[in-house]
Amino acid sequence: MPQYLISTYLPDNFDPSTMTEDTVAGIHAFNRELDAAGVTKYACGLGPSHTLKAHANGELLLTDGPYLEAKEHVGGLMILECANLEEVLDWARRGAKLFGTPMPTEVREIFFVPAPEQA
Repeated sequence: MPQYLISTYLPDNFDPSTMTEDTVAGIHAFNRELDAAGVTKYACGLGPSHTLKAHANGELLLTDGPYLEAKEHVGGLMILECANLEEVLDWARRGAKLFGTPMPTEVREIFFVPAPEQA
Protein backbone atom coordinates (compact mmCIF):
# COMPACT_ATOMS: atom_id res chain seq x y z
CA MET A 1 0.00 0.00 0.00
CA PRO A 2 1.40 3.45 -0.87
CA GLN A 3 2.79 5.75 1.79
CA TYR A 4 2.45 9.52 1.76
CA LEU A 5 4.30 12.38 3.46
CA ILE A 6 2.05 15.13 4.82
CA SER A 7 3.93 18.32 5.73
CA THR A 8 2.18 21.11 7.58
CA TYR A 9 3.56 24.62 7.25
CA LEU A 10 3.51 27.19 10.05
CA PRO A 11 4.35 30.89 9.96
CA ASP A 12 7.89 31.71 11.11
CA ASN A 13 6.49 33.58 14.11
CA PHE A 14 4.37 30.61 15.27
CA ASP A 15 4.52 30.14 19.04
CA PRO A 16 3.30 26.69 20.19
CA SER A 17 2.50 28.11 23.63
CA THR A 18 -0.33 30.12 22.07
CA MET A 19 -2.28 27.00 21.09
CA THR A 20 -5.52 26.64 23.00
CA GLU A 21 -6.35 23.56 25.05
CA ASP A 22 -9.12 22.80 22.53
CA THR A 23 -6.62 22.86 19.65
CA VAL A 24 -4.21 20.55 21.47
CA ALA A 25 -7.09 18.19 22.39
CA GLY A 26 -8.22 18.22 18.75
CA ILE A 27 -4.72 17.29 17.54
CA HIS A 28 -4.52 14.41 20.02
CA ALA A 29 -8.02 13.19 19.04
CA PHE A 30 -7.10 13.35 15.35
CA ASN A 31 -3.88 11.38 15.97
CA ARG A 32 -5.85 8.72 17.91
CA GLU A 33 -8.29 8.48 15.00
CA LEU A 34 -5.42 8.03 12.52
CA ASP A 35 -3.97 5.30 14.77
CA ALA A 36 -7.34 3.57 15.10
CA ALA A 37 -7.73 3.58 11.30
CA GLY A 38 -4.31 1.90 11.05
CA VAL A 39 -2.86 4.48 8.64
CA THR A 40 -0.21 6.13 10.84
CA LYS A 41 3.37 5.13 10.15
CA TYR A 42 4.92 8.19 11.83
CA ALA A 43 3.82 11.63 13.05
CA CYS A 44 5.60 14.48 14.85
CA GLY A 45 6.03 18.20 15.25
CA LEU A 46 9.33 19.85 14.41
CA GLY A 47 11.48 22.32 16.32
CA PRO A 48 13.72 25.07 14.95
CA SER A 49 15.84 24.30 11.91
CA HIS A 50 19.64 24.11 11.60
CA THR A 51 21.12 23.90 8.14
CA LEU A 52 24.46 22.58 6.89
CA LYS A 53 25.53 24.17 3.61
CA ALA A 54 28.47 22.71 1.66
CA HIS A 55 30.89 25.12 0.01
CA ALA A 56 33.00 24.38 -3.07
CA ASN A 57 36.16 24.23 -0.90
CA GLY A 58 34.64 21.33 1.05
CA GLU A 59 33.87 23.31 4.21
CA LEU A 60 30.43 23.18 5.78
CA LEU A 61 28.62 26.23 7.11
CA LEU A 62 26.14 25.65 9.95
CA THR A 63 23.33 28.20 10.16
CA ASP A 64 20.18 28.59 12.21
CA GLY A 65 16.95 28.52 10.30
CA PRO A 66 15.88 26.97 7.04
CA TYR A 67 18.15 26.95 4.02
CA LEU A 68 15.75 29.07 1.97
CA GLU A 69 14.27 32.35 3.13
CA ALA A 70 10.58 31.80 3.71
CA LYS A 71 7.67 33.21 5.69
CA GLU A 72 6.61 29.68 6.61
CA HIS A 73 8.44 26.56 7.69
CA VAL A 74 7.62 22.88 8.09
CA GLY A 75 6.13 22.61 11.57
CA GLY A 76 5.17 18.96 11.54
CA LEU A 77 4.99 15.87 9.41
CA MET A 78 3.19 12.56 9.14
CA ILE A 79 3.76 9.48 7.10
CA LEU A 80 0.47 7.74 6.40
CA GLU A 81 -0.12 4.46 4.61
CA CYS A 82 -3.35 4.77 2.66
CA ALA A 83 -5.05 2.91 -0.15
CA ASN A 84 -4.79 5.83 -2.57
CA LEU A 85 -4.32 9.58 -3.00
CA GLU A 86 -8.01 10.29 -2.40
CA GLU A 87 -7.88 8.67 1.06
CA VAL A 88 -4.73 10.51 2.17
CA LEU A 89 -6.13 13.83 0.90
CA ASP A 90 -9.25 13.28 3.04
CA TRP A 91 -7.02 12.86 6.11
CA ALA A 92 -4.87 15.86 5.14
CA ARG A 93 -7.93 18.10 4.73
CA ARG A 94 -9.14 17.21 8.21
CA GLY A 95 -5.73 17.76 9.78
CA ALA A 96 -5.20 21.09 8.02
CA LYS A 97 -8.28 22.51 9.79
CA LEU A 98 -7.16 21.70 13.35
CA PHE A 99 -5.68 25.13 14.09
CA GLY A 100 -8.94 26.99 13.43
CA THR A 101 -7.68 28.42 10.16
CA PRO A 102 -6.46 25.93 7.57
CA MET A 103 -2.68 25.58 7.56
CA PRO A 104 -0.88 25.13 4.26
CA THR A 105 -0.37 21.41 3.90
CA GLU A 106 1.63 19.47 1.33
CA VAL A 107 0.97 15.82 0.41
CA ARG A 108 3.57 13.78 -1.47
CA GLU A 109 3.73 10.10 -2.30
CA ILE A 110 6.85 8.38 -1.03
CA PHE A 111 8.66 6.33 -3.65
CA PHE A 112 10.72 3.37 -2.56
CA VAL A 113 13.52 2.25 -4.85
CA PRO A 114 15.13 -0.86 -3.41
CA ALA A 115 18.88 -1.19 -3.69
CA PRO A 116 19.97 -3.72 -6.30
CA GLU A 117 21.24 -7.09 -5.13
CA GLN A 118 25.00 -7.19 -4.80
CA ALA A 119 26.77 -9.77 -6.93
